Amino acid sequence: MNAFTGQGAVVTGAGHGIGAALATALAAAGARVVVNDLDADAAREVAESIGGVAVPGDAASEEGVADLVAAARHALGTVDLYCANAGVGPSGGPDADPKVWELCWDVNVLAHVRASRLLLPDWLERGRGRFLSTVSAAGMLTMLGSAPYSVTKHAALAYAEWLSATYRHRGIKVHALCPQGVRTRMLDSTGEAGKVLLIPTAIEPAQVAEAALDAMAADRFLILPHPEVADYYAARATTPDRWLDGMSRLQQAIDSREESA
Repeated sequence: MNAFTGQGAVVTGAGHGIGAALATALAAAGARVVVNDLDADAAREVAESIGGVAVPGDAASEEGVADLVAAARHALGTVDLYCANAGVGPSGGPDADPKVWELCWDVNVLAHVRASRLLLPDWLERGRGRFLSTVSAAGMLTMLGSAPYSVTKHAALAYAEWLSATYRHRGIKVHALCPQGVRTRMLDSTGEAGKVLLIPTAIEPAQVAEAALDAMAADRFLILPHPEVADYYAARATTPDRWLDGMSRLQQAIDSREESA
């Protein structure tokens, strides 16, 4: 028996990419999985393939999160693990439409807050529960070309850290999953920035899921499917001007590619 045998797990954004890989890996490890996605057909297809339960819908809004948690509890009895995996990564800077910023806050940050608000009372009463935030290495570093994504992913990491610091002594395990490039539909939409920063070292969603399950089983907070991110994070913290100079050079390379395209 492993750490996930018989556990009731919810995975949001599980119709494709990392979410589908997480749902598949958890089911293979013996968990009972609720598969959530806005794409109802994709959610049902993944759920059918793993013997899980499809609960399509919005995993970000107050009403959507409440409906998802209620449906998951009905299907599973208890939710032992919640994977807040759904995310959006539109491009843009300060000129991005306010609705784009609002969407990023809702999906990348407030979805985590809203889910934990509903889950924590039961978890604290039972003295156990597990919350996985799919953050991205952008939450530790940055993502050139997308200020909304970078800012909200930093916030998602901050919230995961706060949850862990506040509740770990009461049996709540929190994890921050921070991959760099992963071969998903989101990577395909990152344009020249993705080609420069992410595609050269991109890995498969199944590799991310494997790293996530290994780290959760070991109760590690920070999950780095790309280990080199730890070095980049250390450089950002200890030599910020040097790190920013390097990021600026990468931005210039992206600008050059866009101009010549």
